[in-house]
Amino acid sequence: MKAYFAYTRVSTVKQGERGSSLQEQKSAIEAYASRHGLLIADWFEEMETAAKIGRRMFNRMLAELGKGQVAGVIIHKIDRSARNLKDWAHLGELIDQGIEVHFAHESIDLASRGGRLSADIQAVVSADYIRNLKQEVRKGFYGRLKQGFYPLPAPAGYLDRGKAKAKEICPLRGPLVREAFERYSTGRYTLDTLRAEMHARGLVGRTGRGFSKNGISWILRNPFYMGIIRIARTGETFEGIHQPLVTKALFERVQGILSGRLSEAVERHDFVFRRLIRCDGCRRSLVGERQKGHVYYRCHMPTCRGTSLRETDIEQSVRELLALLAFDEAELKELRDLAADAMASEVDEAATRHDQLHMAVGRCNDRLTRLTDAFLDATIDKETFEHRKAALLVEKRGLLDALESPNTKGPASDLLEKLELGQTAYLRFASGFATEKRDAVQEATSNLVAQGKTLGFALRFPFDEIAKWRISYCGGPFRAEPRTGGALFLPSIPTASSPERGGGSRLYESIIRHAHKARPYS
Repeated sequence: MKAYFAYTRVSTVKQGERGSSLQEQKSAIEAYASRHGLLIADWFEEMETAAKIGRRMFNRMLAELGKGQVAGVIIHKIDRSARNLKDWAHLGELIDQGIEVHFAHESIDLASRGGRLSADIQAVVSADYIRNLKQEVRKGFYGRLKQGFYPLPAPAGYLDRGKAKAKEICPLRGPLVREAFERYSTGRYTLDTLRAEMHARGLVGRTGRGFSKNGISWILRNPFYMGIIRIARTGETFEGIHQPLVTKALFERVQGILSGRLSEAVERHDFVFRRLIRCDGCRRSLVGERQKGHVYYRCHMPTCRGTSLRETDIEQSVRELLALLAFDEAELKELRDLAADAMASEVDEAATRHDQLHMAVGRCNDRLTRLTDAFLDATIDKETFEHRKAALLVEKRGLLDALESPNTKGPASDLLEKLELGQTAYLRFASGFATEKRDAVQEATSNLVAQGKTLGFALRFPFDEIAKWRISYCGGPFRAEPRTGGALFLPSIPTASSPERGGGSRLYESIIRHAHKARPYS
């Protein structure tokens, strides 16, 4: 009795459970072998589509057949053996060498010319079927993408809700993924430390295990989390209809840190004014160092010798400066009353801005339509199309973030918050905690400049207007055009206990005028 191999295959697990399962194919082959008196020496089972070349078990079987240790192979049907012509050609070479190939479900005599022709035709039909199936699957895949659906498994932080349904934010893992973006955006984490931290907080994958370094990097680089679908293999982008987990601004900051553009160096010493003070001569940051129990900030450039500030002197100067930003109750009441009337009109301004954003979104949609038309008319190539399309989708995402943002404050209401922030800056700086001191300085100032042993300040808006108003109102010296590139050097500053305070109306008018003209709020 001749010995034969037996080969069975299904494309998917679902096909193995239903339809022409492995067990059904095995039973049909056993019955065929029994009827024809054939001995099955070994079984080769595979669960993989025949559309792909390089199936492991199929190739192993072909290699064993080539050794000539068995007479041939029994297969359930032709389409179980090959749906690509290269595999069928390999099988044909073995047939030409005298290897017998039997099909349990089809009566084809491959030893005859007519039977061989019939098998070749069926193999070609099977190959054409798989090509057509690929096209239909691709058509359906891209159809979903153009509708804004993501026809692939949901990324970490989202849940699948079925076909033709948008991914939903997972109530458990979604906030953790957002927190991962927020933590990494601070610049205080590496991918390794972020991975360990988020794993400790409960961020795990589908298998229940924590993410690898590459896994957490893939999450941080995936624009799906800001509402844009990107197909990594082709580089194509599509607008998603799912709810974003992060804003465009946060996503872009994370990308900047990942690419090294916004990386922050690890600090060895926690000096209060580290990297906050620049030398007026060379524009480099002053270096903090401890000498004889005191902290000094010095410029080490040979051309800037003598540029040195003592930390206690800096703290005294900053404390006096921040004292200018504090108001008494009478001044705050006057400013609040002045702002209350203006805030009523800000509702109309917010509505106008809302309409402008809607119009900008509409213009983005029009540009996307024209871009698609240009691509279809072959006036631009695919690479240019994808590049411009991705840029437009990101721009549109930013506009949608602005539309969805709850912040509709105008200059008057935003001004009050700034004034109250300045009101607390002095108290926070005087608290004695290094972190609060740094935060107060960074919120109130945009630049600290050292000129020799003198410290200069450049305040943020509207704190600069407050300082100018306070000095002018109290009669202190004031240089309107500083000679140090924007820093304001104050040789004499009235303190918070100065008796001459007031005049909120003039200050309010000055700040609002600048807010609308020079530096408008967004």
